Amino acid sequence: MSTDRPAIGRRTDYRHFMALQTRWMDNDLYGHVNNVVYYSYFDTLLNRYLIDAGKLDIHESQVIGVAVETLCRFHRSFAYPETIDGGLRVGRLGTSSVRYEIGLFGAREDDARAEGHFVHVFVDRATQRPMPIPPYIRAALEKILVG
Repeated sequence: MSTDRPAIGRRTDYRHFMALQTRWMDNDLYGHVNNVVYYSYFDTLLNRYLIDAGKLDIHESQVIGVAVETLCRFHRSFAYPETIDGGLRVGRLGTSSVRYEIGLFGAREDDARAEGHFVHVFVDRATQRPMPIPPYIRAALEKILVG
């Protein structure tokens, strides 16, 4: 039987890492982190990078990122209480859009337990029309660009 499933990502595939703490409320009745919570981890990781490295002012910036696509592949579960090492890289950087690629790793593990991507289109906050990625954010994104 052949499969089109990509190989599991490795820790060395990612350029930036941040610790993400699981919470009691993240677990579901099956005793592991519920699938929808992984998207929250993705969102936290990439937005923290935009705030810290990209100097995005989430309250005042004229140009903001709006999610237009997400995907998550699950390889192995997390459960509370675990700390997740969130790996981040940029797989594609356009004029007004960026594709973030994310890997979630257990402590001292080289294979991702979950991987996915998150696409932002940068828009004018008021009009919601696409805008070029601001230079200060683009510079931060280029630091973790692969390929």
